[in-house]
Amino acid sequence: MLVADDEALVRAAVRAILARDPGIEVVAEARDGQEAVDAVREYRPDVALLDIQMPGLDGIVAAERIHRELPGTAVVMLTTFGEDDFIARALRGGADGFLLKADDPRELLTGVHAVAGGGAYLSPKVAARVVAGLRAGGSDAAAVGPLTEQLAERLTEREHAVLALVGCGLSNAEIGRRLFLVEGTVEAHVSAILAKLGVRNRVGAAIAAYEAGLVGRGRDGGR
Repeated sequence: MLVADDEALVRAAVRAILARDPGIEVVAEARDGQEAVDAVREYRPDVALLDIQMPGLDGIVAAERIHRELPGTAVVMLTTFGEDDFIARALRGGADGFLLKADDPRELLTGVHAVAGGGAYLSPKVAARVVAGLRAGGSDAAAVGPLTEQLAERLTEREHAVLALVGCGLSNAEIGRRLFLVEGTVEAHVSAILAKLGVRNRVGAAIAAYEAGLVGRGRDGGR
């Protein structure tokens, strides 16, 4: 994969996290968006991890070019910024994932594997912001694809509780602590929820939770 960030220390930190996973190999680094596009052309990595704010060509424009010219490379945005306009621009530009630098390092590994496998991934914090946009009637968030309440009726009682907490933006570890479940069990429930609802990632599940009226219920521990 490719790691692009204008700060050498950040690139080193990201590489150190990725090095924990034997299934991930960093084949190139870039200091700005143009270098990232050029490196993707040369190395054709499965995943490009791009910072948003870089000198010259920013990460979102670089993501748009990679998505258009080199669709075989999935793009994950990594940034310190969580503002809604960045999230919306990244999604419209063809990004397959969106993570915040403040996220748990495990979210980085999970997100990289998700997009490398052909899926999409938004960290729980980003998913929560999209749901907040839906709640406020934001058009950019709504464009992600609202789901109907009927879909949530396919879930078991426990899956309803997990879905409610996904809708609140909690990570698998946080959900496990709230429901007294091991993290692996939560992961299995989330996978089942995605399959039953026919959505590809947590943001779709979070929107389903909001549409089904489960979000407020999740704050109190589920059904």
